[in-house]
Amino acid sequence: MLDPVTRPPGSVALRCSRALLSPWSRLSLLAVLLLSAATTVVLYKPQRLLAAGWPPQMSGAGAVVLFGLAYGLCTAAFVPRPILNLAAGALFGTQAGLASAVAGTVLGAGISFTLGRVLGQDALRPLLRGRWLKAADGQLSRHGFRSMLAIRLFPGVPFAAANYCAAVSRMGYAPFLLATGLGTIPNTAAYVIAGSEAGSPTSPAFLISMGFIVVSGLTAAIVAWHKRHSLRSAGPSGTGAVRGPGAEAERAPAGVGAGAARKP
Repeated sequence: MLDPVTRPPGSVALRCSRALLSPWSRLSLLAVLLLSAATTVVLYKPQRLLAAGWPPQMSGAGAVVLFGLAYGLCTAAFVPRPILNLAAGALFGTQAGLASAVAGTVLGAGISFTLGRVLGQDALRPLLRGRWLKAADGQLSRHGFRSMLAIRLFPGVPFAAANYCAAVSRMGYAPFLLATGLGTIPNTAAYVIAGSEAGSPTSPAFLISMGFIVVSGLTAAIVAWHKRHSLRSAGPSGTGAVRGPGAEAERAPAGVGAGAARKP
């Protein structure tokens, strides 16, 4: 009679830990975190800052720092940045509001990038099989700083989507955060100025900031449409079809093929 096979102690715990730390388990955890954050935003409605204002007991530099921290958490939870930028300008003015908004933007981007890199990259990278997905991944991986800088300067790509796409790619932390900080300054400044000058909508500063927001939005839409049109029109004939040995044989002269066929 055969002896029963003895399993090493701790094998069940080891298998459970591997299952919990698997790429798809981490991706599921990321999905739960993002869904919880979005639900919290819907229930809490942080846009009430524009109507209710900042708590009066909080003021000075501490309030600016606290707003920057809250800004970063809110952007990681999918709160629209234009609302937060307008609130920063309305609450703290142009200079302090801009500093707090840019710092919060970098913080929120870093949180999203870390979550996507730790919890989602291993599971999502094998799914990058489409032509557009491969092209975007290659662009972000090879030219991370300038690609992300262009994305931040032209606000056609949603902020959260850009964060998680960059996290799935092989872009490093430093170029991602630096490009985010520099690239978001113009658009963020326009919203902050608009928020700080909202009480005087006919002032030159308010009109210039609103004009910049409109022009940058239209430019982003045109660039996105042109890029999509060029990618759609670049089919196999435009990129060069891959030819196999059979295609080379078809292009060979008829005499050469016939002579090769007569050889023993």
